[in-house]
Amino acid sequence: MGASDFSKLPHIGEPVRRKEDYRFLTGAGQYTDDVVLAAQSFAVFVRSPHAHARVNSVHTEAAKALPGVLGVFTGADVAADHINGLPCGWLITSTNGEPMKEPPHPILAQGKVRHVGDQVAMVVAETLQQARDAAERVEVDYEVLPAVVNVADAAAGAVAGAVVHDIAEDNHCFKWALGDKVAVEAVFANAAHVTQLDLVNNRLIPNAIEPRAAIGSYSRANGEYTLYVSNQNPHVERLLMTAFVLGLPEHKVRVIAPDVGGGFGSKIFLYAEDVCLTWASKKLNRNIKWVAERSEAFLTDAHGRDHVSHAEMAMDAQGKFLALRVHTDANLGAYLSTFASAVPTILYATLLAGQYSTPQVYVEVDTWFTNTTPVDAYRGAGRPEATYLLERLVSRCAWELGLTQDDIRKRNFITSFPYQTPVALQYDVGDYQACMAQSQELADVAGFEARRAASEARGLRRGIGYSSYIEACGIAPSNIAGALGARAGLFECGEVRVHPTGSVTVFTGSHSHGQGHETTFAQVVAARLGIPVENVDIVHGDTGRVPFGMGTYGSRSISVGGAAIMKALDKIEAKAKKIAAHLMEASDADIDFAGGEFTVKGTDKKIPFAQIALTAYVPHNYPLDKLEPGLNETAFYDPTNFTFPAGTYICEVEVDPQTGVVRVDRFTAVDDFGTIINPMIVEGQVHGGLAQGIGQALMENCVYDRETGQLLTGSFMDYALPRAGDIPQFTLGHVCTPCTHNPLGTKGCGEAGAIGSPPAVINAVLDALAPLGVKDFDMPATPHRVWQAIQNAQV
Repeated sequence: MGASDFSKLPHIGEPVRRKEDYRFLTGAGQYTDDVVLAAQSFAVFVRSPHAHARVNSVHTEAAKALPGVLGVFTGADVAADHINGLPCGWLITSTNGEPMKEPPHPILAQGKVRHVGDQVAMVVAETLQQARDAAERVEVDYEVLPAVVNVADAAAGAVAGAVVHDIAEDNHCFKWALGDKVAVEAVFANAAHVTQLDLVNNRLIPNAIEPRAAIGSYSRANGEYTLYVSNQNPHVERLLMTAFVLGLPEHKVRVIAPDVGGGFGSKIFLYAEDVCLTWASKKLNRNIKWVAERSEAFLTDAHGRDHVSHAEMAMDAQGKFLALRVHTDANLGAYLSTFASAVPTILYATLLAGQYSTPQVYVEVDTWFTNTTPVDAYRGAGRPEATYLLERLVSRCAWELGLTQDDIRKRNFITSFPYQTPVALQYDVGDYQACMAQSQELADVAGFEARRAASEARGLRRGIGYSSYIEACGIAPSNIAGALGARAGLFECGEVRVHPTGSVTVFTGSHSHGQGHETTFAQVVAARLGIPVENVDIVHGDTGRVPFGMGTYGSRSISVGGAAIMKALDKIEAKAKKIAAHLMEASDADIDFAGGEFTVKGTDKKIPFAQIALTAYVPHNYPLDKLEPGLNETAFYDPTNFTFPAGTYICEVEVDPQTGVVRVDRFTAVDDFGTIINPMIVEGQVHGGLAQGIGQALMENCVYDRETGQLLTGSFMDYALPRAGDIPQFTLGHVCTPCTHNPLGTKGCGEAGAIGSPPAVINAVLDALAPLGVKDFDMPATPHRVWQAIQNAQV
């Protein structure tokens, strides 16, 4: 079935209410902390108070002597059991041909701690309070060392003696480049105009509503481990932990990720706590639970963004883009997290063409270790960083040439597809002009000048900002990703199990942590089989029940996981047609299936799907010589290309020049997500992404003390998250150019809002402040930062 036929099926495009919401709204969800096992004990981690220090000794005797303490584990115990460090899942090769530097990442510190919050010891006790009390009695002798936290300082070698890892004496992990440097330099040498921009993409701290949690369990009866964990991809967690860290047989480890309260990328990775609990559960023969305190989450959940970049655009006299040149210094933090190396390279540089037909692009990335929490994928993962740089630069180009923000974009949009970019990707389809036109109409751009005048009459400055983003979703295909350094496949698995009564259970390797998969996937199956949505159940998040899967990240679920389910449904339909052909004494080539009924072409013979299902399991009248009983099929889907959602966002802000306060007054988002299964769920996903993007643009900012390496924004008192009053009423629109290479025509929607919104907001602020002489500042546009920029411009 092709994408055009699929989009016309019942239930597709319907705003079906989320099936899973009843249990969440009635308190019946089951998160990891809700799981209570027999003989359950509790773990507390002793963490480093220093950003960088040598660990001279760890004394645990006093802690072990306290009531209820079952065990205290240190790096020495880890080394004695030959437990490996946490692996990085993506190998990047430097421009000199050498592999990136991969220092060990021990699950408990060995010899040194490298960031505040680095785990030094684990205490396990009968109760949580006993574990906390014992953790305070663990004595650690630290020798404090110089720390480097800012990526610019790391790149400049500004902190003497701050060597995070011995194998990287200059703290440099790798240099990576993409594009034709010589060709780009030749274009710049003859360009009519060159626009330059220096900018910082501020570090962010993920704050899922549910902190990370895990329960390690071991059964001596069968030698099997079970790990309950708040995670986005349990099969990947199991693979990394068994094959690379603990050296266990994979079939002896079951990973269950039950209901997960948000992830945004921060729960993709294999964390040290997960391994510690699994390992210690056997040593103590006890079930062990750990739930992060919010302060721990600030210190230890992988952070996002943190780029310092210089960008240049070469243009002709009419504002046509000729070449783009970028250099980025990316902060990796203290260790290489699971996909840290892919974020500032493969997922960033390949998107720097944007929606534009720029003939030449060259990007160079240097990555640096610092004494900070590891940095990895966070909602968008490389795509927001690329879009922010490019869209800020494009608006700057317009202002320098005396063009409007929309005009320069329209002059440079790609108009013919498929389109091969100069940075490796090939876009299959899109209509960027349509997104721009609809966005301008919905935003009432024609009325902007009147609104600006009204704002000025009240002593306020109003500005408008544009952002035309593109992202790449469903990283693929596996063989290409492997050639680029991926150390895992990027396919997805789906199993469709039809029951004798005609109801269906689907087992998917994708994972839902707020995306509504139990509804969206059910709509897909119901549409294909002609059955009610409520007759379809979705199972995910359990390696013991789901055949395999790569999890959910990069807006891949419907385009990759959904496509795997579609392939399994193809097999179900093919077998069901053979059963129907037997029952109706016809050739299976003459059987049609639509609306839940099998019919013989040219006749009035028909059989409902439920009868076929029953016949498959009660095969009294059945072609047993040709077909096995049952109706259960599994399929794997490995995409042939990325999908490419795109859109144009327009933001209007009001700025009070007396206080620096920025208010987002209007925000319009027009996206092209291809086929939309459930518009209500898509709208919710876009709203959430926009809130996160506006949060980054206006208030969120992770700050470390430059001298001590202490996290200064380690609580909600210091790290500002957007609240309802900070967010306007959004105006949303959609353009549909279905993806050409998956059977649903879908592209993905979960990250778009967070990708396109930050540059739209900052461009709007800069537009508002341009009459005051303000040309630039970095996110977040806090009142103090905006006010200071105004004062500096007036000096």
